[in-house]
Amino acid sequence: MIPSIHERGNETIGLIRYLYGPGTDEEHIDPHLVAAFDPLTPDPGRDPKATYEQLQRLLDQPVDALPANRRPKKHVWHLSVRAAPEDPILSDEEWAAIARRTVAATGIAPDGDEQACRWAAIRHADDHIHIIATLVRDDGRRPRLHNEARRAQTECRRIEADYDLRRVASGDGTAAKRPTSAERHKAKRQGKDRTSREELRETVRRAVAGATSEEEFFGRLAAAGVLIHKRVAPSGDLLGYKVALPDDRNGEKEPVFYAGSTLAPDLSLPRIRRRWSDDTATHNPDEPPDRTTSPAPSGPAAARRQATTAAWQAVLVIDQGADAQVAAHIAAAGEVLDALAKTSAAHTRAELREAAFAFERATRSHVKAERGHDRALRQAARDLVYSGPALGRGEDGATTAMVIDMAFFLVTAAAHWHAKKEHAQQAAAAREAAEHLRAAYRAAAEIPLGVLYQRGQRLSQPLRQKQVAHLRRAVPELAEQVLAEPGWHALAATLADAEAAGHDPTALLTEAAGRRELQTADSVSDVLTWRLRRMAHLPADATAMPEPHTAAAKGGVVRSSPSRIDPPRRAR
Repeated sequence: MIPSIHERGNETIGLIRYLYGPGTDEEHIDPHLVAAFDPLTPDPGRDPKATYEQLQRLLDQPVDALPANRRPKKHVWHLSVRAAPEDPILSDEEWAAIARRTVAATGIAPDGDEQACRWAAIRHADDHIHIIATLVRDDGRRPRLHNEARRAQTECRRIEADYDLRRVASGDGTAAKRPTSAERHKAKRQGKDRTSREELRETVRRAVAGATSEEEFFGRLAAAGVLIHKRVAPSGDLLGYKVALPDDRNGEKEPVFYAGSTLAPDLSLPRIRRRWSDDTATHNPDEPPDRTTSPAPSGPAAARRQATTAAWQAVLVIDQGADAQVAAHIAAAGEVLDALAKTSAAHTRAELREAAFAFERATRSHVKAERGHDRALRQAARDLVYSGPALGRGEDGATTAMVIDMAFFLVTAAAHWHAKKEHAQQAAAAREAAEHLRAAYRAAAEIPLGVLYQRGQRLSQPLRQKQVAHLRRAVPELAEQVLAEPGWHALAATLADAEAAGHDPTALLTEAAGRRELQTADSVSDVLTWRLRRMAHLPADATAMPEPHTAAAKGGVVRSSPSRIDPPRRAR
C-alpha cells in the first residue's frame, strides 16, 4: 500500500471538483465519500442535493474564521493511498478505516482530538482513495505534521499486515515518481503496456548509458524519436531539458512533456552531467571511443566479452569496496543493463528490458556515488551501444549468454549490499532484476551450451577422466556437485579446450572458482564454463572450434555419431 502526499494547494474547491469529476482521461468511476471528520459531511457523489460548494465551505470553515493575515498561504493538504495491483478490492468500509488510520498517523486528525483538522476521503477507483484536508484546526491552531510522509509509510506497513495485503518495502525518498492513475488509464486506453512516463524514463536511461557529453546524450535522444525541449538561461547556458513522446498529446493536442528530474531523480541534467564529469577523455560521439588500456571492440561479441570482464571486477568492488565506490558501480551496472537490453537479439530482449526496468530502482540510494571508479562499467555500456545489435546465434549469441551470466552475479551482489544497508526497495528491485536475468540466460545459453554439451559427450574416456582429475584438484569441495550437474559435459569440453590452447586447466579452474558467490549459482558448471572460456580467450561459440576428429589426432577425443544429442534442460 503506497501513500503519496501531494503538493499543498490554496484552492479547496478545485481539488474537490477534480476528485469528484471524470478525471483527466475519464478514468474516475463512481466518485463518492467513504469517510470524513463528521459523519454528516455532504457527499456530492451520492447525494443529488449536495454540492461541491457545500463540501468546500464545510472544510474551509476553520480557515475562513481566521483573519486574512493569519491564514496559511497553502492550506489544502492532499494524500492518496493506493493498494497494490495484486491486492483484493477493498470495500468502502475498509477504505474508511484506512483513511481514519492515516489521518491519525500523519497528525491531521489524531485519535480522540475533537479540535483536529477537517478532512474527507473520496473514492473514485477500486484501488485507491484521496484524502483532502484543510490545515487549520477547529481551535484555530496549525496541525503538527512533522515527518508526516514517513509516518504515513509506517502506518501503511501496519495496514498491510492487518489486512493481509502485499508487503511493500519501505522507501527512502530516492524512488522515481510513479505514474499517476490518469497516466495508467490513458496507457491502457491506448493499448500500451507502459505509461508515457515509463517509456520516456527507459528512453532517457538508454540515451545516458555510456554517454560522455551533452551533445552525445541529446543526439541519442533525437535519434530515439522523442521530442526535446531545452531550458536555456539568458547567458546561453543549458539549464535543463524536457522530453515527450510524439503521439502523447493533451486535450489541446499539445505534446505532454516531462522534465528529466520528474522521470527519475538521477535523470536531471545536473545529475547526468556528474556521470561524465570524471571522465579522463572527451569523445566525439561520431567516432569510436578513445582508449588507453585496451583496443576498441570489433563487434558485439568483443563488446560483450569486455562487459563481462568489467562486471567481474565490479562484483569484487561491491563485495569489498567503500560505500561511495560501490554506489557508483551499482549505478553504472544499470547503464550496462540498459545497453544490453537495447542491443540484444529478440529472444533475450524482452527479459533484459524487464531486468533493466526493475534494476533502475536499485541504482539510487542515499549513499552518494563517487564517480570515476565506475569508468570501466560505463565504458562497457558505451562499447555495447556502439558495437551495434547482436545476432542471436554464433559468437554474438554465445557471448550474450556469457555476459548475462556475469550480470546475474553483479545484480545479486548489488542486492546483497543493499540488504546489508537496509535499503529494502533497492534490494527487492535487484532481486527482481536477477529473476529476469535468469530467464534471459536460459534463452541465450540453450544453444551454445548444447554445442559444448555435445563436445563433452564426445570426449574419450581417458580425456574425460583427466578433466575429472583437474576438477577434483581445483575445487574438491564442489567436485561432486559439479559432476552431478547436466552442465558438467560442457565444462569438461571447456577444460579440454583450455588445455589444448596451452593453459593449465587446474590453475585456471582454481582462479575461476575463487569467488565466494559461486555457492549461490543454480548451475556451478555453467558459471565455470563461461568464466573459463573468457579467461582462456576461447570462443564462446564452440562451433568455431576444430571438429572432434581433428582434435583427436592432437589430444584424445574420438569422433561420435553426427546425430544431435540434446542436453538436459537446466534451470538457472
